[in-house]
Formats: sequence, structure tokens, C-alpha cells
Amino acid sequence: MKRNQFKIYASAFLLATGLTSCTDLEIEETDSFISAGFEGFENADEALNGFYQTVYGNLGDQANTYALREVTTDALLIPTRGADWGDNGRWRKLHQHEWGLEEVDIITPFQQWTQAQLVGSQIIDARSNASEGTVAEARFLRAYSMWSSLEFYGQVPFRDTSLPSTDLPITLSGAEAVDFIIADLDAAIPNLPTVSAGNTESLSRGSKAAARFLKAKILLNRHVYDNQLSGTIGTPDPANMSQVISLVDEITADGYALESGYFNIFRDTPDNETIWWAETAVGNRIFNGLHYNSTSIGGGGWNGFSTLAEYYDLFEGNSTSNRVELDETALDGQEERRGGVPPSGLAFTDRPGTEDEDGFEVGSNVGNGFLIGQQFALDGTPLTDRQNAPLQFSRGFVDAEGNASLINNNEQTGIRMIKYNPRFGGFVNHSIQFRYADAHLMKAEAMLRLGNDPTAMVNELRTIRGATPLGAVSEQELLDERGRELFGEGWRRNDMIRFSQFLRGWEFKNGPEIGNATRLLFPIPLPQLLANPNLTQNPGY
Repeated sequence: MKRNQFKIYASAFLLATGLTSCTDLEIEETDSFISAGFEGFENADEALNGFYQTVYGNLGDQANTYALREVTTDALLIPTRGADWGDNGRWRKLHQHEWGLEEVDIITPFQQWTQAQLVGSQIIDARSNASEGTVAEARFLRAYSMWSSLEFYGQVPFRDTSLPSTDLPITLSGAEAVDFIIADLDAAIPNLPTVSAGNTESLSRGSKAAARFLKAKILLNRHVYDNQLSGTIGTPDPANMSQVISLVDEITADGYALESGYFNIFRDTPDNETIWWAETAVGNRIFNGLHYNSTSIGGGGWNGFSTLAEYYDLFEGNSTSNRVELDETALDGQEERRGGVPPSGLAFTDRPGTEDEDGFEVGSNVGNGFLIGQQFALDGTPLTDRQNAPLQFSRGFVDAEGNASLINNNEQTGIRMIKYNPRFGGFVNHSIQFRYADAHLMKAEAMLRLGNDPTAMVNELRTIRGATPLGAVSEQELLDERGRELFGEGWRRNDMIRFSQFLRGWEFKNGPEIGNATRLLFPIPLPQLLANPNLTQNPGY
């Protein structure tokens, strides 16, 4: 791995810093190019707390990392409604696979995750005198940050903090990057705490279970990461699949298990499924899809994010109606995970985490899961949109002339998804990142790729979720099950790539982009290329 001296690339650096102001890519003092040289943190524990807050902030946004993980798939899209959500085509280009080199949602995550992992390296540096436990947590977060870069860009800039600050970061990619990240996790696990399921407060930090989950996720995708710069997916290594199974079994041994009451898992209360949650507000996940008149909480929704009808149709139930009784009993044959729209709000009974609004539990009229059809106020009155038309969320996206379109939509187009219910707090700091049901399905997938039958495992989950057991499970059924279980949790792009479905067509994807392997990775931002010649632009850009 060749290191290039700063003086050779002075002109490139000056050009890059000039471009920075044009792309809103801020190079902070901690960035390797202008640092006076790292000499150790005075307080490594404070630095670690700051590291967590940085990671939490990256994960709480509805744009950037989350948009790349979900809006680039069949799960989420944001039509332009009048003057709302146009944003110079920002959201449409992601969903249609028409992004270029200047997209803020591609530029920003590169900067965020690169800067985050540098802080981890500085905590790990012996000059920071961090305890074994602090170093272990820093390794976990550094591994997560580097994995995020690898996942999106196929390349990870890495700075050895023991070298002079004038040395440019080297670039890790493919097997070399995966080996480095896994080595971090292997070094971290012995010194991370064993945190049992339900220990809610402690689960916001790194633990043995969280590190094992991340390692299992990386090994499950290793054939993708080892080959992605060549534009291919690769073939899973049976040894990696066996490790995935062993890692999930170790997570199970710490008491994590599947749990009934699907939507209760996403409250900030103890459960057996949550492995790692980020201390960041869930408001983005609630309000970006709700209509302005859906609830009084937070001043109403933002009326943007929606899902495709084809994604909604992965679930059991009526294709045009998704109603539930006040006690959440399904009225349209739907499985529990599809949720439903109640006919009114619940009477206020002072349940923990709830508030009163005119005798009703505020937000309880919103429902869970997928919102389609007529929506209702707390008192059961049918809601209307801002033009006083009945507020009826529809399956399709059409313009004023009734043509399928992502522009000039009205306020009602698109089925809305909601996993964190506003009745338990619109901006609660409890966003789940790793969950046992995901680990359970990772194990099932590893079994399938080893030639074994995972049907019983998948049906164990489906039975708990109130879904009809499957007769057999193929790759397609397993991908569909992951889509049903993990909707909106940030795994859809990862799953679709691994199952060779990310390049297929879906509604509104630009036709010429179907099958375009260039889109398996995002481009390296131009300012980063100019500032660090150890990076190379990804194929096709």
C-alpha cells in the first residue's frame, strides 16, 4: 500500500479545497489534510461519547445514509407534491437510479463516515491512554463506520494515526477492507460487555451481541464486498455461511429471541429483540410520511415519503384496504406486520408514554404499518387534506391529468409507512439498528446458501407475526420475508444487492438504468478524488 507525500499533491489539495465551498463538503480540523498532527486525546471516554453522538446523528437523518439505504430501492420514494419535496429532483433521482457526481446525499455520507472512523482510530491510538473497554467500543464503532463506507462506495480511506499528518490516507477495498473490519470486531468482542436482552439502557452502546451481529452481516455479504469493484456479486463461501450461523447462535445464547407484539418492539421499552439502538430521535421516521393533518403532534406530518404498491403487496391482506379495530384486530385479512388504519383514536387511559388530547390518546388515530384509504381524526371524523378533499391515501402516484408520475402529485398519493407510532412520543431518542429477527433471518439465509432447508425457521417467525406459513422457502421467498419483517429499517438496498435484485426494474426506475451494474456502488465525490489520489473513481462514473 503505497503512501504518497503531501508535497507531491499540493496542487490537487488546493483545487479540492476550492471545490469544497461549492459542494458543501466541509473539511474540518480533524481531517487528515490540515491537522497539525494527532498527539492523543486528553479524555478518551469523552471522545468515545462524542463518537457515539456522531454515529447517532448520521443514522437519525432521513436523507444521506438513510436515503441511500432505502430511497434507492422499491421500498421508498418521495413524489413532488405541488411545491413540496421537489428539492431539485434530489429524491426522485435516487429512486430512479439517475444520480450523478454532485448529489448531496452521496457526498455527505462519504465525508461523515470517513471522519467518524478517524475519531475511532484516534481513540484506539495508544497515546489516548484509553481503557480496554473504551478501545473495544471504539473498534466496534470504527468497524461500523468503515463498513458503511465500504457498503456505499466500495473503498475506505484509512489514516494510520501514528504516521505524519502530511501522509495521505491509504485506500482499503474488497477483501482487504473486509479483513480489516472483521479484525477490528474480533479484537473488540472479548472486551465488550455481555448485555442481555431487555437491558434497554445499555443496548445503546456496543456489546458482544452487537459486534457479532455486525460481523455476521458482513460475512453474509462478503461475496458482494470482495467483488463489487468488478461490478459482480460473487458466490458465497460456505465457511462464511457457517460462521454466520455460529454468530447468530452466540447472540441467541445471550437471551435474544423473537417476540410477539410486532409494533411494541419499536417503543423505548424493554423487549427481547433489540440488540443495538441509536440514541437519536425517531421523528424523521414518523412525520416524513404522515399528512399535515394526520396528527397534532409535532405540528403535523410532512407528507413526503411513501412506498410502492408492489412493496405493500408483499404482505398478506386486501390490496386496497388495510383497516383495524381500535384494539388492532385486523379487518382486511392482513398479517400483523402490515398494521392498519383505526376508525378513531383510543380513549386516554394514562398508559405509559402517552398524552391526553381532548380525552383521547394523542396520535392514536394514526395507526401502524401501512396507511392506505381514508384516514380518521381522534374523534372518528374523516380527515381531509388542505384542499378539503377526503384524506384517502392511494396506491398510485399520478399527476393532475391522472398520468403515472413522480411530479405534480396531490397530497394523497402513495401508501404511507409508519413503524414508530407518534402516540408514544413523536421525537423519542430510540432508533433500532440491530434486531434479533434480522439475525434469525440471516441464519435462515446462511442455511439456505449451504443447501439446507430454512422453511421451519422462516415459518417460526411468520407464525409469531400472524402470517400464513410457507410451504417452501427459496431465495425469492427469503428476500420477500426480509422485506416484510424489516421494512423501513435501512436494510433494503443491502438485501436487494445480495439477492441480485437491486438492478431489476420497479415503478418509476429509469428504463436505461435497469441492469446497469454501475449503480451497485455510488461514485466517489470529486473533491475527495482530487484531495486524495489514493482513491479511484468507481467503474462507470
